[in-house]
Amino acid sequence: MDHSGLTDPPAATTRKPGSLAVRSALPWLLFVAALALAGWALWQLYRPQAPGDPLATALVAFEKQNRLTVFSAELAPVVANDDARLFGLVKSRQVAVIPARVDYTLDLAAIDRNRMAWNAANRRLDVTLPPLQLSRPNLDEARAQYLREGVWITRGAQEQLTRANTRSAERQAAEGAAKPALMALARGAAKDAIRQNVAIPLAVAGYGDVTVAVRFDGEPVPK
Repeated sequence: MDHSGLTDPPAATTRKPGSLAVRSALPWLLFVAALALAGWALWQLYRPQAPGDPLATALVAFEKQNRLTVFSAELAPVVANDDARLFGLVKSRQVAVIPARVDYTLDLAAIDRNRMAWNAANRRLDVTLPPLQLSRPNLDEARAQYLREGVWITRGAQEQLTRANTRSAERQAAEGAAKPALMALARGAAKDAIRQNVAIPLAVAGYGDVTVAVRFDGEPVPK
């Protein structure tokens, strides 16, 4: 039979065994590799870190804070002033009880690494605080009580007596707030506040149960 004009059938395409399977699996292998790489990167970024510098960790408690009010004292100064007018012929006297509040604050900006010492063997952090600062007495003259004495008290005399009593009450409140008993209470409150504020970031950072010993300038180092 004449086969002229007919073309030979195309030759069978030869493939190596398993070549199709390799090409089909390649995208999945790349995906798995990318996923593993991303997981490794996340682990490096968020893996638990070993505790680093305890002083830097403790200083976190004072970041973004300039001043910490640790104690407030409520006082009630009792003051009295006299006024004389018309060559001493017209005399008057005013007694006043004026409630006042004084705040005791710490300058946190002054607490730096030089005021801290870390003892790794005893797991103890020593903190030395600057002196407490007392605010100007805040007089609550709306709740003040006055007792006036005099046959004739002019308006000018009354205003003068009130101003004088305000100055006296402010001075007396400042002196009372600086007395040793109130200062001791304020220092104790300051130490408790610093212990709590420092212990928390140390515990979060992985230092566990740490002793925080706090003292003020001039006080002996706690044992």
